Amino acid sequence: MTTLDWCRKNLPKLDGKRALVTGAASGLGYETAAGLAAMGAHVILADRNVEGGQAAVKKIRESMFGVHVEFRALDLADLAEIRGFADTLRADGEPLDILVNNAGILPPLERRVTADGFELKFGVNVLGHFALDGQLLESLRRSSAPRVVWVSSLVHRHASIDFRDLQAERSYEPQRAYNQAKLACLVLAMELHERAKQSGIALSALAAHPGVARTGLGDARATEKHRRIRDYAEAAAFWVAMKWMSQPQGRGALPILHAAAADAVRSGTFFGPDGVGEMKGDPKIVKPSKSALDPVLRQRLWAECEKLTGVRYEL
Repeated sequence: MTTLDWCRKNLPKLDGKRALVTGAASGLGYETAAGLAAMGAHVILADRNVEGGQAAVKKIRESMFGVHVEFRALDLADLAEIRGFADTLRADGEPLDILVNNAGILPPLERRVTADGFELKFGVNVLGHFALDGQLLESLRRSSAPRVVWVSSLVHRHASIDFRDLQAERSYEPQRAYNQAKLACLVLAMELHERAKQSGIALSALAAHPGVARTGLGDARATEKHRRIRDYAEAAAFWVAMKWMSQPQGRGALPILHAAAADAVRSGTFFGPDGVGEMKGDPKIVKPSKSALDPVLRQRLWAECEKLTGVRYEL
């Protein structure tokens, strides 16, 4: 069964709905955007890769007749660009029904920073999406039943939030930075759920992870020069996982699509594959780590994100 066949079998029609998917030029974001478009949604593909994003829109239009898709450039590593993007989208006065926080990168082997000086992985995956969502809250609230989906990862279970070194300025390890960012995505999804519930607004906040999906995420890492034994070990582990334990990116997108559009989905739910170790399979409800359910940790991370981005949610 293809991704689109699964969507047509398992998702409701989305005619009249508008969706935004970040990191949609390729990989899981592309598959998610294509799936939502197939069900009738007007989908905005957002990505910093302009050429790739435009090609993705062309590919979706050529593969499905009458779909409503468009591309808008967005670099989540730049708070000023996020602000401009959100201002433009908000100004059109239209509701935003589905927002999928998918964009992400594997942290480089050597520490790099965003335009605002944040560690690159944390800045893009966590702070960029936090700032985007907060500034699009007005558009989300125009919808009768808006959904926000944060894309996490299996590795969140091996992570902790290091508030003493959140930006990895003292000690930088690529895998630790990746794990922490993916845990933070899940933590923020759960905290948004709690805040929306307490405020009494009809906003569903959910999270999903793709299991082990074969995407182009590691392509940039492959071109970097390995300097330490750990670099070679992590590269070997990544290759083994992709070679023997992974599923196609279209299958990896299914938990994200389920969270974004399936009927009778409860806010605060986390979805992943139903196979062994949650590595492959069809979507099912999976259990977050204890950290993601810790209200003290959730509130502390939220406060840090507000401080770093200068964005506060009007819930």
